[in-house]
Parts: sequence; structure tokens; C-alpha cells
Amino acid sequence: MSYIAERRQEERDRRRAEIVDAAEALYAEAGWDSVTMDQVARRARLSRALVYVYFKDKADLHLALVERALATLRERFEAARAGKARGIDEIEAIGREYLVYARELPHYFDACARYQSHACSGADAEVPANELACMAAGHHVHEVLVDSLNRGVADGSIRADLGNPYVTALSLWAFSHGVIQILSSKGGQIEHEGVPVQQLLDHSMALILGALQA
Repeated sequence: MSYIAERRQEERDRRRAEIVDAAEALYAEAGWDSVTMDQVARRARLSRALVYVYFKDKADLHLALVERALATLRERFEAARAGKARGIDEIEAIGREYLVYARELPHYFDACARYQSHACSGADAEVPANELACMAAGHHVHEVLVDSLNRGVADGSIRADLGNPYVTALSLWAFSHGVIQILSSKGGQIEHEGVPVQQLLDHSMALILGALQA
């Protein structure tokens, strides 16, 4: 790539990041439903037409936010499991970090929840670039879990009869994501029924670890 082409690409990447930064700030302030492309353009100090050069619509922009949210989640998972003695300890640290992530970055968790609640493009359809990026980012998150599961099997802290570790990682994600999402939306109702949120969280974690432990 020539110097001029490289500089142009850097400028495109910078503009794209500025747009995503603006959308993220608005998302965190007021929620995704209230965000408009006009607001994003104003926050980024760009023309509305230029925003549409980078993202065809609000849904396309949302995918860019999901990719960022998943990349951040992977980084936090990696940091959480670092230095743990056994694979099962890594899994517990990852699970607890997911709870922290949802509490500290609720707009990221919401972005992922919205993405996961919509069907992906069909097998015969051409998958948009931003959707492909989200799929890859999600795969990298699950690979962190797979690595910890494999380590746990090797060190004897996790059962060796769980089957495909990637399927197990997907199952762990589905279980933990569902628990967090329910507590986020129904935590008040659950406590009204006499069950403290923290008790349900601890019980859910115990169930997961109990199912995995050798």
C-alpha cells in the first residue's frame, strides 16, 4: 500500500471510530431506542451524509457497537482469568467478570443482548461486513472459555466427559447471559418475591461450577 493510500485508510478508520464513539456516548446516556443518525452526526461533528457513507443505517451502526462491546468483553475475560491456579477457577473468574461487565457497561451488555435477540442473515444470504465482524468477535469471546475449559480438563479440575468444549462454552454463555438479562429486567420482582438478587447470582454460579467440576 502506498503512503497516500495508507494515510487515506487511516483517515477513514479515524472517521469511522469517531462515529462509533459518538453513537456509544449517546447510547450510554439515553439508550439505543432514542439515538438517531442525526444525533450521531452532530455529536461526531460530521455531516449526516458522511455518517451514511460509513454506515448504511442505524442497524448497521449498531453492529459496529456490538463488535466493540464483544472485543471489550474478551479483553476483560482474559484479564479476569489471568493468574488463576486451575481451569475451574478461570471459569468462575470469567463468570463473575461477566456480571461486573453488565453492571459497569450496561450499554455494551444491552447492545449484545439486542444483537443476540435478532436472527442472523440466512445461510444463503450475503452476510454484511459488520455482521461478519460481530460473528468473529463473538467467536473470540467463546474461544477464551474453550481455552479455560481445556485447561481445567487437563489439570483435573473440570470433568473430562463434557463433550465438545466449544458447545460447552456456548452453553455457559447462554446460561449466564440469560441469568444476567433476567436480573437486569426482573431483579425488583425477584426480590419482591423474597429472593435477594445476590443469592440468585451465587446460586446460579454454584450450579454452573457444580456441573463442571470433576
